[in-house]
Amino acid sequence: MSDTTISNIGVAMFTIADQDAAIDYYTQTLGWELRSDVAFGDEGGNRWVEVAPPGSASRLALNPPMGGQPGGSAIGVETPDAQAERERLQAAGVTVGDMMGGEGPVPRMFSIEDPDGNHIWVVQSGATA
Repeated sequence: MSDTTISNIGVAMFTIADQDAAIDYYTQTLGWELRSDVAFGDEGGNRWVEVAPPGSASRLALNPPMGGQPGGSAIGVETPDAQAERERLQAAGVTVGDMMGGEGPVPRMFSIEDPDGNHIWVVQSGATA
């Protein structure tokens, strides 16, 4: 039994090489919204950057590497029509993975990678098709 007070995943975090380039990728290429881009901390140059799909309550923070290399993280995002979103991204020049799933309780899904090697799994919400 857990006594946690945590009730929601509000923000996931990716480590990226260049915050400005990542903002461009997520907003211009993927069509997400820039939710936050503010300075923080005592040292100059630190920024807290968040992006999200339009209408999403959860956000993705884009953080510079802290003593290491960026990339390798993964998140899942939902869409009502995975095939249509795959076609939209492919038409925008994004390299998309093969469609998989759709059998039984496994939803249809495919993956993409951002320029820093982070994986985004686009998962069909609701009933599988």
